[in-house]
Amino acid sequence: MSLHLHKSTIHKSNTIQITGSKSESNRLLLLQALYPEIKINNVSNSDDSVLMSKALNAKGNLVDIHHAGTAMRFLTAYFSTQEGQKIELTGSKRMKERPIAILVDALNQLGADITYTQNQGFPPLLIKGKKLTKNKVTLKANVSSQYISALLLIAPKLENGLELTLEGEITSVPYINMTLSLLEEIGIQTKFEDNLITIQPKQKLEVSNPQLTVESDWSSASYFYSIVAMSAIGTSIQLSSYKQNSLQGDSVLADIYKTFGVTTTFRDHTIVLQKTEDTTLKTNINFDLKNAPDIAQTIAVTAFGLGLSCQLTGLHTLKIKETDRLVALKTELEKLGGEVAITDHSLMLKPSSNCKQNILISTYNDHRMAMAFAPLALKVPIIIQDSKVVSKSYPMFWDDLADLGYIFSV
Repeated sequence: MSLHLHKSTIHKSNTIQITGSKSESNRLLLLQALYPEIKINNVSNSDDSVLMSKALNAKGNLVDIHHAGTAMRFLTAYFSTQEGQKIELTGSKRMKERPIAILVDALNQLGADITYTQNQGFPPLLIKGKKLTKNKVTLKANVSSQYISALLLIAPKLENGLELTLEGEITSVPYINMTLSLLEEIGIQTKFEDNLITIQPKQKLEVSNPQLTVESDWSSASYFYSIVAMSAIGTSIQLSSYKQNSLQGDSVLADIYKTFGVTTTFRDHTIVLQKTEDTTLKTNINFDLKNAPDIAQTIAVTAFGLGLSCQLTGLHTLKIKETDRLVALKTELEKLGGEVAITDHSLMLKPSSNCKQNILISTYNDHRMAMAFAPLALKVPIIIQDSKVVSKSYPMFWDDLADLGYIFSV
């Protein structure tokens, strides 16, 4: 379903409640499957987390996780440890194009029994669960952090824990630290020193019925940062529930969006975003997003909407997401009149002084494409193709935009 976003102006002051972090939720759901005594509050209502939960409780031998990339990685590791289970893990057409050999090879080195049922190196996978007794494995450090986190999450249930060596420069460190912090919250001993991560085994938790609350999703907050950045000075949006010492790498938004004239104020469990200065004369906007690549689309569209040039680097993992996000960004921004150059790890934008109107934005089965481009309706009317794709991470997105004052029609 295409959604026509008419040129809109949002209310000067707004409050939005955002669901729990998908990243934290999926990690905790897997830990809960390993340690059923764990209780989780504020779990994400995203498609990905719903699919993750269903897959962990599946009764049959076939598990289809559709477009949920995080679930594919985490469940590959989880099912490999489930003695006696035989699972075929599959997904959408795009999922079958997303490489997983790095994780499968690592698990098989630990003693897992995982084979490919179609194309070598890609899902679907046939996983025969067994007891894993080996505890040492090496990965390249610049791979997707989800491969690393998948191994770390199952590590305490391995008979001898895990020693994971990362070779080279490590990317997406905040996501690795998030996983380690959640493990420590339930009493697992971890150590991350230089390029070696060590997880001690723990078959049973010492804390009875641990209660864990998921912080709201910072990636979802990025779209409201973009909206405030493109609004008049004085506009504010209050978001809940957030904390200043967040585990989420995307919390760098608070610093990044100062460049776009947006200040962030922490109040109890909320943040208030406010447009405080004009940024139309800003130059030399450069961000290295190797630790927060998921907000690259939002930042690029914000810069475009404000008529600013920018250069974003550290984006090599975007090529294996729901779509090749670098190519998708280039295609859609150029349709609007921007000039975009990309490499395998960077994007350079020179925006047009005259943004084209009523352009159909293709979303490529990628929730972040739909949500990243939506703020542009504050500047020009646009059309978002397949608008329901947002349910992957943020099912209430369009409802929340309507509450802000956005005007749209089918």
